[in-house]
Amino acid sequence: MISFVSVISGCHNILVGALHHPNWLSFSRPPATQLDFLRVLVYINIHLSSFCFSLCRDIINHRDILLISFFSNNVCFFIMNIYSDASPSALKYLKDTEVNINNLLIMTGNFSIRDWLWDPSFSHHASISDNLFIIADSFNLDLSIPTNPVPTRYSDTMGESDLVIDLMFLHSSLNKLNNHAIYPEW
Repeated sequence: MISFVSVISGCHNILVGALHHPNWLSFSRPPATQLDFLRVLVYINIHLSSFCFSLCRDIINHRDILLISFFSNNVCFFIMNIYSDASPSALKYLKDTEVNINNLLIMTGNFSIRDWLWDPSFSHHASISDNLFIIADSFNLDLSIPTNPVPTRYSDTMGESDLVIDLMFLHSSLNKLNNHAIYPEW
């Protein structure tokens, strides 16, 4: 099992390090400065450690993007987790940087984009969504729609609506596996 975590950190709720558990390998980008803080994490169950997971900062070195490689049958595959802030700097980086990553199986994260394409309760299309799909297409990825469409972010503020901003894209060859579910109660 692989768990992708995109952390939204406000000034009163800063995550200064990855939480450790003996059953999980954690991957995060080391802070560049003392004022830097984690915004993206990947946890991988130790039962999968034989796949030799590794953080690939030599390919993508961005504060809000984690690229992880692993090997299966002597073939290198990749998974990517993204946190896209309000500016969306991570998406701009991916769109403007020519990165050739073959065998990217999963791209997931908090993209901070509301769009009717994945949120039936929202009635507008965001132009930044077009860039997200251009990026996904460049990696041969398709948007994975959960079998139980539910919000992925729940508002603590009365009167604000819940959101669908956490998305998962799968390699096109994995369409037969496109049947994930979201369990907010977990």
